Amino acid sequence: MWDTLDLSNAEVLKELYTLLNENYVEDDDNMFRFDYSPEFLLWALRPPGWLLQWHCGVRVSSNKKLVGFISAIPANIRIYDSVKKMVEINFLCVHKKLRSKRVAPVLIREITRRVNLEGIFQAVYTAGVVLPKPVATCRYWHRSLNPRKLVEVKFSHLSRNMTLQRTMKLYRLPDVTKTSGLRPMEPKDIKSVRELINTYLKQFHLAPVMDEEEVAHWFLPREHIIDTFVVESPNGKLTDFLSFYTLPSTVMHHPAHKSLKAAYSFYNIHTETPLLDLMSDALILAKSKGFDVFNALDLMENKTFLEKLKFGIGDGNLQYYLYNWRCPGTDSEKVGLVLQ
Repeated sequence: MWDTLDLSNAEVLKELYTLLNENYVEDDDNMFRFDYSPEFLLWALRPPGWLLQWHCGVRVSSNKKLVGFISAIPANIRIYDSVKKMVEINFLCVHKKLRSKRVAPVLIREITRRVNLEGIFQAVYTAGVVLPKPVATCRYWHRSLNPRKLVEVKFSHLSRNMTLQRTMKLYRLPDVTKTSGLRPMEPKDIKSVRELINTYLKQFHLAPVMDEEEVAHWFLPREHIIDTFVVESPNGKLTDFLSFYTLPSTVMHHPAHKSLKAAYSFYNIHTETPLLDLMSDALILAKSKGFDVFNALDLMENKTFLEKLKFGIGDGNLQYYLYNWRCPGTDSEKVGLVLQ
């Protein structure tokens, strides 16, 4: 049976957290699973313009157990030269015991119906699986920050002829950042950050167009959810910013380590500071905050720093899809959209 999930109810939020924590995305070897926190889910699912009816759950009739979920959030998305009001579809999850029972297509049909009722007919979504005609395919890259732990949980393994000591030395980072004027974003920065991001994203084929409320929501720092640092020049002008969100993974079969703390590159905008320096500082900041690994997709201009900053290529692709909008495919470096 359908149920609209009111996430302001702590009990309901906990149910969704548990469903995702136990049944959402895993790696191919079933060693790690995303561990979205309840606070993170509120951030991801309640941006400006969110609608209650777009948090769509499925429960078992008899015991009311939550066994499926899908969500939509509104966004203005530019594809090539058209800006469309769309939704981003996310957190499609079906309980493991109901897999291959065709629950997912039913969830997708229902969220489509609910979104259509609001006069929106296009959607963007990402998936690890290949479905007909992705608009783009991106690849995850990983930068070790805590190599010892990553090796212990088998997230990474020692390369040939490399000892743990040499590996730790290879990935060692400075204690302090090098960009002068780098500081955490504050509410007074919203206008400038909006201008920076919207101008910068014009060079890409698939990108969001954000208003001030959205910039405030997605970028103002929230502990254990989103970190944003701006670069302020001596004359008080903002020239660049970096951002990463927090998404730990549960380590599934390890006696000592239960969780892997991962930072995910979000939007990094540069006009004065070289992107390489900005991202080097992002790694230093993430390391100082206790992250084990820093993940980034090969989209936007990320390919210019991934190898230089000692990221290793991952084994998972992320496909980008558009629903009900035909357009030519594009390369990962022309994608300017990051979904949680």
